[in-house]
Amino acid sequence: MYIIKNFSIRDIFRFSGGHLVWLTAWATAVTAFYEFFHWEFLHIPWLPLSVIGTAVAFYVGFKNNSAYDRLWEARKIWGAIINSSRMWGATVRGFVSNQFSEKDYSKEELTAIHKKLMYRHIAWLYALRSQLLIPTPWEHVSLNNFVGRTTKRRMKRFGFGLSNSDGLTEKELEEYLPKEEVTRLINFKNTATQIIDQQSQDLQHLRKLNLIDDFRHMELQKLLNDFYTHQGKCERIKKFPLPRQYGSMSFVFVGIFIFLLPLGMVSEFHKLGEYSAWFSIPFTILVGWVYLMMELIGDYSENPFEGLANDIPMLSLCRVIEIDLKQMLGETNIPPPIEAKNGVLM
Repeated sequence: MYIIKNFSIRDIFRFSGGHLVWLTAWATAVTAFYEFFHWEFLHIPWLPLSVIGTAVAFYVGFKNNSAYDRLWEARKIWGAIINSSRMWGATVRGFVSNQFSEKDYSKEELTAIHKKLMYRHIAWLYALRSQLLIPTPWEHVSLNNFVGRTTKRRMKRFGFGLSNSDGLTEKELEEYLPKEEVTRLINFKNTATQIIDQQSQDLQHLRKLNLIDDFRHMELQKLLNDFYTHQGKCERIKKFPLPRQYGSMSFVFVGIFIFLLPLGMVSEFHKLGEYSAWFSIPFTILVGWVYLMMELIGDYSENPFEGLANDIPMLSLCRVIEIDLKQMLGETNIPPPIEAKNGVLM
């Protein structure tokens, strides 16, 4: 997530500068052929070009709105995860007690139970983040061309590479889960799902020990069901892309418009007088760049769990919950909040 208020010219050029090369070359080539070789057949009337431009703008606008909806929904889901996680910590500490137990458990024994349940939840957070960062075929990093290579470089400088990790969470699992659980759970295809299931099994065991009654058992299980719901919503966004007929065709339409743009510009500027056609080049570049930026912004916003700078700051949110739960346990070895690097909070 970018935290800077405004992008600098350097940041904008880094994001779209490569496209300016071919855009400038195409605009210059059309103008040169028109002026030097008098290829006046290259020009097209402005009216059909403006109609195409208007249609493309509406289409790209729809795509960008849809991409923003996916991004904002992902942020709302993680906001709900934060709220439910805090409720989980407070409810575990308040519900798991000696109130219904025949055996009088010591404070240290109860604290150990609280810690086990809350630490396992922290492990679930990091496991979920790790799973959401696994690339899908339609994400930029999965492409085999120049875009894929560029995306990998961006990940190191403006993506989850800022956290000095590859996005995997085996370290966190080893820290927050018992060793025997790590060995067993890490081999599941969906580790996060199995961690919540293990929480449910522990709640059943606590009910047998009468450390919770039926009502408290149901309330705690309800919170686990909420975590399943939040996880499922994240997986829906991750595993179901913006329909490619919208995502891909938007790029095609922008390409068609930019291809035709100098053919309409050069004749309009030629009417202004001798050598005026050359002024069509900067205006073609400007208009084409605006359409390109609209397309790129939507394209890089539609996947909020891609590991890039536009992502939801999952690592930061995991750390926020980790800090809250550890402080609920009264621990003093609290990790610091995640700091932004290069203007990006991951």
